[in-house]
Amino acid sequence: MRILAIDTALERCAACVTADESPEPLAEESMDLARGHAEALLPLLERVMARVEGGFPSLDRVAVTVGPGSYTGLRVGLAAARAIGLAAGVPVVGVTTLSALLAPLLADEQDFLGQGYLLAAAIDARHGHVYFQALSADGGIAVPPSLLPLAEAVRLIGAGPAALAGSAAPAVAAAAAAAGVPALVPEGHTAPQVAWVASLGLVADPDHALPRPLYLRGPDAQPQDHARLPRR
Repeated sequence: MRILAIDTALERCAACVTADESPEPLAEESMDLARGHAEALLPLLERVMARVEGGFPSLDRVAVTVGPGSYTGLRVGLAAARAIGLAAGVPVVGVTTLSALLAPLLADEQDFLGQGYLLAAAIDARHGHVYFQALSADGGIAVPPSLLPLAEAVRLIGAGPAALAGSAAPAVAAAAAAAGVPALVPEGHTAPQVAWVASLGLVADPDHALPRPLYLRGPDAQPQDHARLPRR
Protein backbone atom coordinates (compact mmCIF):
# COMPACT_ATOMS: atom_id res chain seq x y z
CA MET A 1 0.00 0.00 0.00
CA ARG A 2 1.26 3.48 -0.89
CA ILE A 3 0.15 6.46 1.20
CA LEU A 4 0.53 10.23 0.99
CA ALA A 5 0.69 11.90 4.41
CA ILE A 6 0.03 15.61 4.94
CA ASP A 7 0.68 17.64 8.09
CA THR A 8 -0.28 21.30 8.42
CA ALA A 9 -1.71 21.21 11.94
CA LEU A 10 1.01 23.18 13.71
CA GLU A 11 3.96 25.39 12.72
CA ARG A 12 5.13 23.06 9.97
CA CYS A 13 4.01 22.23 6.45
CA ALA A 14 5.02 18.70 5.49
CA ALA A 15 4.19 15.80 3.22
CA CYS A 16 5.65 12.41 2.46
CA VAL A 17 4.86 9.29 0.49
CA THR A 18 5.61 5.89 1.99
CA ALA A 19 4.85 2.30 1.08
CA ASP A 20 4.27 -0.51 3.55
CA GLU A 21 7.00 -2.59 1.90
CA SER A 22 9.61 0.20 2.17
CA PRO A 23 11.30 1.18 5.47
CA GLU A 24 12.11 4.68 4.20
CA PRO A 25 9.81 7.31 2.65
CA LEU A 26 9.74 7.36 -1.13
CA ALA A 27 9.69 11.16 -0.99
CA GLU A 28 9.44 13.69 1.83
CA GLU A 29 9.63 17.44 2.35
CA SER A 30 8.85 19.74 5.25
CA MET A 31 9.26 23.39 6.13
CA ASP A 32 8.80 25.26 9.38
CA LEU A 33 6.43 28.20 9.17
CA ALA A 34 4.02 29.88 11.56
CA ARG A 35 1.57 30.89 8.83
CA GLY A 36 1.18 30.67 5.08
CA HIS A 37 0.26 26.97 4.90
CA ALA A 38 -2.31 27.65 2.18
CA GLU A 39 0.30 29.16 -0.11
CA ALA A 40 3.02 26.62 0.70
CA LEU A 41 1.17 23.29 0.70
CA LEU A 42 0.18 22.78 -2.95
CA PRO A 43 3.64 23.59 -4.39
CA LEU A 44 5.18 21.35 -1.72
CA LEU A 45 2.82 18.50 -2.66
CA GLU A 46 3.69 18.92 -6.34
CA ARG A 47 7.40 18.66 -5.55
CA VAL A 48 6.92 15.57 -3.39
CA MET A 49 4.71 13.75 -5.89
CA ALA A 50 7.09 14.61 -8.77
CA ARG A 51 9.66 12.39 -7.06
CA VAL A 52 7.26 9.43 -6.80
CA GLU A 53 6.99 7.05 -9.73
CA GLY A 54 3.39 6.98 -10.95
CA GLY A 55 2.48 10.26 -9.23
CA PHE A 56 -0.95 10.78 -7.68
CA PRO A 57 -2.59 7.81 -9.51
CA SER A 58 -0.20 5.44 -7.73
CA LEU A 59 -1.60 6.31 -4.29
CA ASP A 60 -3.75 3.86 -2.32
CA ARG A 61 -4.57 6.15 0.59
CA VAL A 62 -4.13 9.68 1.95
CA ALA A 63 -3.53 10.52 5.62
CA VAL A 64 -3.80 13.97 7.18
CA THR A 65 -3.36 15.39 10.65
CA VAL A 66 -6.73 16.43 12.07
CA GLY A 67 -5.58 18.30 15.17
CA PRO A 68 -5.52 19.65 17.68
CA GLY A 69 -3.73 22.59 16.12
CA SER A 70 -4.19 25.76 14.12
CA TYR A 71 -7.69 26.33 12.72
CA THR A 72 -6.31 27.63 9.44
CA GLY A 73 -3.63 24.98 9.13
CA LEU A 74 -6.07 22.17 9.80
CA ARG A 75 -8.54 23.43 7.22
CA VAL A 76 -5.81 23.74 4.58
CA GLY A 77 -4.52 20.20 5.14
CA LEU A 78 -7.95 18.61 5.33
CA ALA A 79 -9.16 20.36 2.17
CA ALA A 80 -6.09 19.23 0.22
CA ALA A 81 -6.31 15.65 1.49
CA ARG A 82 -10.00 15.34 0.67
CA ALA A 83 -9.49 16.80 -2.80
CA ILE A 84 -6.64 14.40 -3.58
CA GLY A 85 -8.58 11.44 -2.19
CA LEU A 86 -11.61 12.35 -4.31
CA ALA A 87 -9.54 12.85 -7.47
CA ALA A 88 -7.54 9.65 -6.98
CA GLY A 89 -10.52 7.61 -5.79
CA VAL A 90 -8.78 6.51 -2.59
CA PRO A 91 -9.78 6.69 1.09
CA VAL A 92 -8.63 9.55 3.32
CA VAL A 93 -7.87 8.89 6.99
CA GLY A 94 -7.32 11.28 9.86
CA VAL A 95 -4.45 11.05 12.34
CA THR A 96 -4.44 13.17 15.49
CA THR A 97 -1.44 15.37 16.11
CA LEU A 98 -1.14 13.92 19.61
CA SER A 99 -0.99 10.36 18.24
CA ALA A 100 1.72 11.40 15.79
CA LEU A 101 3.75 12.70 18.75
CA LEU A 102 3.17 9.63 20.92
CA ALA A 103 4.02 7.06 18.22
CA PRO A 104 7.81 7.63 18.19
CA LEU A 105 7.88 7.49 21.99
CA LEU A 106 6.23 4.09 21.78
CA ALA A 107 8.82 2.96 19.23
CA ASP A 108 11.83 4.52 20.96
CA GLU A 109 14.69 2.10 21.50
CA GLN A 110 14.84 3.16 25.16
CA ASP A 111 11.57 1.21 25.64
CA PHE A 112 9.96 3.76 27.93
CA LEU A 113 6.88 1.62 28.56
CA GLY A 114 9.06 -1.32 29.52
CA GLN A 115 10.71 0.89 32.12
CA GLY A 116 7.35 1.93 33.56
CA TYR A 117 7.19 5.41 32.03
CA LEU A 118 3.96 7.23 31.38
CA LEU A 119 4.07 8.59 27.83
CA ALA A 120 2.53 11.99 27.17
CA ALA A 121 2.12 14.42 24.30
CA ALA A 122 1.71 18.11 25.11
CA ILE A 123 1.13 20.87 22.56
CA ASP A 124 1.21 24.55 23.47
CA ALA A 125 -2.39 25.84 23.37
CA ARG A 126 -1.38 29.28 24.69
CA HIS A 127 -2.76 31.20 27.66
CA GLY A 128 -1.21 28.68 30.07
CA HIS A 129 -3.01 25.69 28.53
CA VAL A 130 -1.85 22.60 26.66
CA TYR A 131 -3.40 20.01 24.41
CA PHE A 132 -2.59 16.83 26.27
CA GLN A 133 -2.84 13.05 25.93
CA ALA A 134 -1.13 10.35 27.97
CA LEU A 135 -0.61 6.60 27.81
CA SER A 136 -0.06 4.55 30.96
CA ALA A 137 2.82 2.12 31.44
CA ASP A 138 0.60 -0.73 30.21
CA GLY A 139 -0.11 1.14 26.95
CA GLY A 140 -3.67 2.10 27.86
CA ILE A 141 -5.07 5.63 27.58
CA ALA A 142 -4.40 7.37 30.88
CA VAL A 143 -5.61 10.78 29.70
CA PRO A 144 -7.68 11.15 26.50
CA PRO A 145 -7.05 14.10 24.17
CA SER A 146 -7.86 17.15 26.31
CA LEU A 147 -7.35 20.88 26.65
CA LEU A 148 -5.92 21.46 30.12
CA PRO A 149 -4.18 24.08 32.23
CA LEU A 150 -0.48 23.22 32.35
CA ALA A 151 -0.68 22.60 36.10
CA GLU A 152 -3.50 20.09 35.58
CA ALA A 153 -1.43 18.22 32.99
CA VAL A 154 1.39 17.97 35.52
CA ARG A 155 -1.04 16.69 38.16
CA LEU A 156 -2.31 13.99 35.81
CA ILE A 157 1.22 12.73 35.23
CA GLY A 158 1.10 11.52 38.80
CA ALA A 159 4.27 10.23 40.43
CA GLY A 160 6.00 9.60 37.10
CA PRO A 161 8.38 8.86 35.59
CA ALA A 162 7.16 10.38 32.32
CA ALA A 163 8.51 10.79 28.81
CA LEU A 164 7.01 13.72 26.95
CA ALA A 165 6.79 14.93 23.36
CA GLY A 166 5.41 18.05 21.73
CA SER A 167 5.95 21.80 21.70
CA ALA A 168 4.82 22.14 25.33
CA ALA A 169 6.76 19.10 26.51
CA PRO A 170 9.73 21.11 27.88
CA ALA A 171 7.42 23.36 29.91
CA VAL A 172 5.44 20.40 31.28
CA ALA A 173 8.65 18.50 32.09
CA ALA A 174 10.10 21.53 33.90
CA ALA A 175 6.92 22.02 35.94
CA ALA A 176 6.85 18.30 36.77
CA ALA A 177 10.50 18.37 37.86
CA ALA A 178 9.77 21.40 40.07
CA ALA A 179 7.05 19.32 41.72
CA GLY A 180 9.48 16.45 42.28
CA VAL A 181 8.13 14.28 39.45
CA PRO A 182 10.79 12.76 37.16
CA ALA A 183 10.06 13.70 33.55
CA LEU A 184 12.15 13.94 30.41
CA VAL A 185 11.83 15.10 26.80
CA PRO A 186 13.84 12.84 24.46
CA GLU A 187 15.81 14.73 21.82
CA GLY A 188 13.96 15.32 18.58
CA HIS A 189 10.48 14.80 20.01
CA THR A 190 9.15 18.35 20.21
CA ALA A 191 7.43 18.37 16.79
CA PRO A 192 5.44 15.67 14.96
CA GLN A 193 7.18 13.92 12.07
CA VAL A 194 5.14 13.44 8.91
CA ALA A 195 6.60 9.96 8.40
CA TRP A 196 4.82 8.90 11.60
CA VAL A 197 1.58 10.36 10.27
CA ALA A 198 2.07 8.08 7.27
CA SER A 199 2.82 5.04 9.46
CA LEU A 200 -0.29 5.58 11.55
CA GLY A 201 -2.33 6.23 8.41
CA LEU A 202 -1.28 2.91 6.92
CA VAL A 203 -2.80 0.95 9.82
CA ALA A 204 -5.83 3.21 10.40
CA ASP A 205 -9.36 1.99 9.72
CA PRO A 206 -10.94 4.33 7.14
CA ASP A 207 -14.37 3.66 8.65
CA HIS A 208 -13.31 5.06 12.02
CA ALA A 209 -10.29 7.35 11.46
CA LEU A 210 -12.31 9.99 9.67
CA PRO A 211 -10.73 13.15 8.23
CA ARG A 212 -12.58 15.51 10.56
CA PRO A 213 -10.97 18.29 12.59
CA LEU A 214 -10.25 17.71 16.28
CA TYR A 215 -10.21 21.22 17.71
CA LEU A 216 -10.68 20.61 21.49
CA ARG A 217 -11.46 24.31 21.94
CA GLY A 218 -13.79 26.92 20.50
CA PRO A 219 -12.61 29.75 18.27
CA ASP A 220 -10.90 32.73 19.91
CA ALA A 221 -13.07 35.14 17.96
CA GLN A 222 -16.61 35.38 19.32
CA PRO A 223 -19.66 37.23 17.93
CA GLN A 224 -20.18 40.64 19.52
CA ASP A 225 -23.89 40.33 20.25
CA HIS A 226 -23.82 43.37 22.52
CA ALA A 227 -22.60 45.54 19.63
CA ARG A 228 -25.00 44.21 17.00
CA LEU A 229 -26.81 46.90 15.02
CA PRO A 230 -30.62 46.80 15.27
CA ARG A 231 -32.51 45.59 12.22
CA ARG A 232 -34.84 48.04 10.49
